[in-house]
Amino acid sequence: MAVQNIKSVTPSLPEGRYFFSGNEAVVEGALSAGCRFYGGYPITPSSEIMERMAARLPEFDGVFIQMEDEIASIASVIGASWAGAKAMTATSGPGFSLMQEGIGYAAFTEAPCVVVDIQRAGPSTGQATKVGSGDLMQAKWGSHGDYLPIALSPWSVQEMFDLTIRAFNLAERYRVPVFLMGEEATAHLREGIRIPAEVEIWERNRGPGDPFGTDESDGVPPMPAFGDGQKLLVTGSTHDRRGFRRTDDPETHRILVERLHKKILSHSDEVIRVESYYLDGAEIGVVVYGFTARSALYVVQRLRKARVPIGLLRLQTLWPFPYAEIEGVTRSLKHCLTFEMNMGQLSGEIQKVCRCPLHINTQVNGTIISPATIERRIREVLA
Repeated sequence: MAVQNIKSVTPSLPEGRYFFSGNEAVVEGALSAGCRFYGGYPITPSSEIMERMAARLPEFDGVFIQMEDEIASIASVIGASWAGAKAMTATSGPGFSLMQEGIGYAAFTEAPCVVVDIQRAGPSTGQATKVGSGDLMQAKWGSHGDYLPIALSPWSVQEMFDLTIRAFNLAERYRVPVFLMGEEATAHLREGIRIPAEVEIWERNRGPGDPFGTDESDGVPPMPAFGDGQKLLVTGSTHDRRGFRRTDDPETHRILVERLHKKILSHSDEVIRVESYYLDGAEIGVVVYGFTARSALYVVQRLRKARVPIGLLRLQTLWPFPYAEIEGVTRSLKHCLTFEMNMGQLSGEIQKVCRCPLHINTQVNGTIISPATIERRIREVLA
């Protein structure tokens, strides 16, 4: 495996407790991870990220650019990444849609970058200031062709900070676009968080070698930056391990696309994270992610006190999808329930591996799924 530069650094703010919104916590997480370039365009409900980045980046000798649209935003981020910077942007559903061609280019050229998607109710302009969680499939399939990004799902302001750092670390480690799939409710929630004395950050391997192929078992080539002294050819067309276009060579395309998948899937145990609550001996399970998991855990804890054999599985990683973890949990359950602020995008993936009856619950009215709604549905299943 290629040597990775892992080090501990001082975060962007002194150690201690802070009272932040989720969007503010994203900025401090990005700065702590070493982000020094932000290219973006304002869009509700993510605009506070851009505003705080504009104020904070100059304090770290970073560069902030407000681009003319989201297409230019993702293009600037990819360019900054190839110039050697840790780079990010933030948006919401309509802007995320505009970025998809650039995201596919970033995946195919293996340009590490972070895209924060603060989800709102859609489609189209939808309810611009209301909560939604309908971008799960877009994160995986938004751009054409076969590629595999990484997508993380925070459920608290603390995780908006922590998972932003993790997003940058995974992007650098695997040379891949990483999405932080926040939601309006988490982005605008204010609560206390703790910033530690040190955080662990990963740096990309910039040392010599072919930039688009490797004999290392991890499948991640080195990524020298423009200006490092190597001749670089970066193209979105099919290319060999040196970067030369080979659009008529079927074997070159196969090797490239299969490696882009393998470098993530062969490390799924390092990438995928889930959290279990009260699942030992449980007969009923709830599988959730994001802000909805907060309501669900509250209900599960209440029902447990009433001796209901129920547990919860929270997905912190959305892509690559935790199929094995879900299959393992559902083997011992009599019933499984999902709750999501879309028309069943999570549930469709769970159905592929679920080993018990699955009860799908959706809500798309621009409001959070309340604990009362979740408890009522669970009691219906119990009855």
